[in-house]
Amino acid sequence: MTKRKIPRARPNPWQQGLLGQLTALTAGHRQDLCVTGSPRTDPGGLVAVPIRVRTGDMPHSSGGLALGETEDFILCLPAIPTIPPWVKTTHTQFAGTPHVLQGHRLCLYLDPAREWDPAAGIIPVMNRLWEWLTDAAAGRFDPDIALYHPVGGILHHTPGTPTVVVREPVPHHSPGTGWLTPRTADRVDLTVQRPDDEPSHRTPILAVNHSLPLGAGGTLAELMSRIDSTAADAPGSTPQPDAASQALLTALAAAALRNPDETAQHFVLAVRHPNTPQAAPFLLAGRLRPDHSDALRELARRRTPRRLGSLPEELLQAAIEWCYLSDERPEVTTRRDSQRPVHAFHGAHVHIWGCGGIGSWAAELVVRAGVSRVTLSDPGRITGGLLVRQNYTESHIGMNKATALAQRLRTIRDDVTIDVADSDPLEAADHADLIIDATVSMAAGRFLDVLAQRPHRRAVLAQMATDSLSASLGILTIAAPGNPTSLSTIDHSSGRHALAAASLEPYHRLWAEPASGDEVRPTRGCSVPTFHGSAADLMATTATLVNLLAIQMRHPVSGTHLCAQPYTGTTPAHHFIAFVGSDR
Repeated sequence: MTKRKIPRARPNPWQQGLLGQLTALTAGHRQDLCVTGSPRTDPGGLVAVPIRVRTGDMPHSSGGLALGETEDFILCLPAIPTIPPWVKTTHTQFAGTPHVLQGHRLCLYLDPAREWDPAAGIIPVMNRLWEWLTDAAAGRFDPDIALYHPVGGILHHTPGTPTVVVREPVPHHSPGTGWLTPRTADRVDLTVQRPDDEPSHRTPILAVNHSLPLGAGGTLAELMSRIDSTAADAPGSTPQPDAASQALLTALAAAALRNPDETAQHFVLAVRHPNTPQAAPFLLAGRLRPDHSDALRELARRRTPRRLGSLPEELLQAAIEWCYLSDERPEVTTRRDSQRPVHAFHGAHVHIWGCGGIGSWAAELVVRAGVSRVTLSDPGRITGGLLVRQNYTESHIGMNKATALAQRLRTIRDDVTIDVADSDPLEAADHADLIIDATVSMAAGRFLDVLAQRPHRRAVLAQMATDSLSASLGILTIAAPGNPTSLSTIDHSSGRHALAAASLEPYHRLWAEPASGDEVRPTRGCSVPTFHGSAADLMATTATLVNLLAIQMRHPVSGTHLCAQPYTGTTPAHHFIAFVGSDR
């Protein structure tokens, strides 16, 4: 009986093509690039090619990466074209440099989906390596924007763990205490104050006063070793006694004793940024599995947490499960809409009268823009037909519109107050920054006319509507604070101006009674006629009106905006009619 030979893994055709291109490239640039060994293919299909790059003539600046006359690397070629090749060092001497991952892998692609083109082959990859080395030597990297720079440049995440949401500052002293509150199967929230009415688990927060250039490790022993090492320590050096690891272990054990048995024990590391130590620390969230947490609890019951001493090998080798951390602290997060018009709504109190085709979408847009409070008013009830274009779901059928919309908006943001108006709207509106009338109701319009003349009114008044034929035209009428002119007066003035302008003919129907066929009766019998329009029409038109309103929120001007969706071909697509005086 003979021993069966396991066939050696070989490069696939895709990788063979890249290797051929690399051979041709080195032949033309022998002084700058060479292959120093045979390619090796691992059982997973990854091809590793040792290469040497001449780096001695690269300009060096103070603070830049010190390079030798040549540097050796491993070029890694994945088995599938959708994953770009990568380059790693044969040492960890670059650890701590921005855009070096886990101490040895160079971050050549920030966003591979947009930057990696498989059809371009190996030449762009080698050009990126050359550019990376040139920038590193010249000190051109900005460490503040290097991805996960304080923790080895890598995302710490174990599949199956929940996301930890952080929205408030965490203690910078060590150790601190936080509380994790489960929200869903996929989310837990970290706070520094224990919630009064929700089940939550004690979670230690440990400050790490240096970066972790090799990452935080995969086991408890690795984690303890790496948080004990300082920036001056060589990677893998022996931890100093009575160091940070003991503080972590003590805090973990003390928290585990106070949390229920058979639950995972979480912890948070607040890692100092290597280049900006005064900045908010980078946060990592991890946990021990319930069985390992129970082993730690049992150990802590026999000895006080401060005297745990050496841990059993099984516990030392316990796997750390890393949780994805959604870091939303104001000091580290920039809102994605901070430079957009809707940022004018941030922190405002907005009343929305009418929660139908326009109002239901406008409410969601201002909530996402960061308003602090929304007050909703609409006595209508939701039926199935409204789901075609209004911002509701099957679960809302039968509910009052304002109540249902409030329920939906609360699922978008935790920190917004949503009210359903149950008092005199004139009295309630005295405290608003903005009132949006999306009702097309004569009675609501009269209320707004009275409100416009209230002394010391601070609210911007706005009416939003669309056309009956297509819901692709929008009209926004604004009454600025300090101007007692009513919205109806501004609307009449704008209507006269528009009807007299031939260039605005496409908008004339906004002031005309609907012609036969311009409206639809949604159900057979005596149903109330309504306008034609889809969710796509209403979402687009409402979004345009909301942006136009936002532009004016900082310096409101009374008048009327007209707009049309691009697919209509209407010109002008936007026109503003300023109100310049009383209606004559």
